[in-house]
Amino acid sequence: MTIPYPSTQPMPAIPAVTPPSGAARPRLTFLGTGYLGATYAICFAELGYEVIGFDVDADKIAKLADGQVPFHEPGLDELLKRNLAAGRLRFSTDMAETAAFGDVHFICVGTPQRADGMGADLSYVEAAVTGLAQNLTRKALIVGKSTVPVGTAEWIEQLVGKHTPADLGVEVAWSPEFLQEGFAVEDVLRPNRIVVGVKTEWANGMLYAAHKGVFDLAATEDREVPLVVTDFATAELVKVAANAFLATKISFINAMAEVCEVAGGDVTQLARAIGYDPRIGNRFLQAGVGFGGGCLPKDIRAFQARAQELGAGEALRFLHEVDLINLRRRTRVLQLAADLLGRRYGPAGPDLSGTRIAVLGATFKPNSDDVRDAPSLAVAALLAKAGADVRIYDPEGMENARRAQPDLAYESTMHDAVRGADLVCVLTEWADFRNADPVALGELAAGRRVIDGRNCLDSALWTQAGWEYRGMGRP
Repeated sequence: MTIPYPSTQPMPAIPAVTPPSGAARPRLTFLGTGYLGATYAICFAELGYEVIGFDVDADKIAKLADGQVPFHEPGLDELLKRNLAAGRLRFSTDMAETAAFGDVHFICVGTPQRADGMGADLSYVEAAVTGLAQNLTRKALIVGKSTVPVGTAEWIEQLVGKHTPADLGVEVAWSPEFLQEGFAVEDVLRPNRIVVGVKTEWANGMLYAAHKGVFDLAATEDREVPLVVTDFATAELVKVAANAFLATKISFINAMAEVCEVAGGDVTQLARAIGYDPRIGNRFLQAGVGFGGGCLPKDIRAFQARAQELGAGEALRFLHEVDLINLRRRTRVLQLAADLLGRRYGPAGPDLSGTRIAVLGATFKPNSDDVRDAPSLAVAALLAKAGADVRIYDPEGMENARRAQPDLAYESTMHDAVRGADLVCVLTEWADFRNADPVALGELAAGRRVIDGRNCLDSALWTQAGWEYRGMGRP
């Protein structure tokens, strides 16, 4: 039976369904064991489901099967080891095995920005869906979880129809992810909402059964998890709309920082004042060097590209300015560095040769080892290009940073990076940096000059310790 979405009628009761495998609970697979797929696979095994994580990368699968999480995410290592030992979780490079095992197959592969434009590269999605569909021998539900352009679910339905016999009755649904790096375990086990895009009662029932462990955990903790059941297009748009809103909020406060810098205001106090307004809120109002990572930058660009394809490009034109504001904050650090070091900033930028600069932070945010589109690394490269001897330290992201920027220099400790530096740039708000002793660091540095690229330091404390302090959007 087709569910009439959108509908003004109350949602019908979610039907009970029997998994096609005959198991008591749906058996789940997660195709793609990068950050998204591995986290979900491990956490759903923790909720008691039988799970397979599939990937074509044999080295990654071998590490996960050996109990090693191939990225940094607090709390995930312990859950991986526990569920491997319990026998609920395993990993495979065998698509036939994966297809035969699962009742619900979640597509969790990457959707990077295309090399030839702003749109999303869906080649990994196509390969995963096609490979799975060709190996299915019974009814199953294929659920998109990757962030994709609106319209992708309908396209996947066509792929499935092309590669599976009609009598199998394989269906497609969509359920976006809302993971925050550094808090992903909580986001899976205790989500602030679950969104599903479905066309039939069977798909709705299967997805409810696949998430029942989440609802059961919430019930034991006397919490509610909002469930939004909607159509394909809306489900696809939820994630990109949320990311576009968050990116806009970050760039808004960074635009206010630009105004504060010329007007003599303090953007941290401005953000605090407007954040008390419950219509605005104080989250994502931290001015600094801007956003990065593997989601927000590519997603807002892909959103613009898709809107243009659909003839609605004017509606998202503001996202172009959001992107520009974000990128400008990186060059602002270069300007502040020239000012603090007494170097002229000309049309081609400053000449920082003969200076040594410590960059504290390489990841795009703390509690992660993700350096994709990290403002910190981008700024470090700009400083090095201007002639500075740049030394980088990060608590978790050093290996990935070396891979992304092999020509830069890295130190094994914060103290080693600061030793002999004429300028210190704090560009990721790790607790190690926020809580660092400015007196002790001052004894190591050649010059007590600091740029607080995340406005995370106690400016009064650093100034009292003899540092010349510069924040972003602060007097």
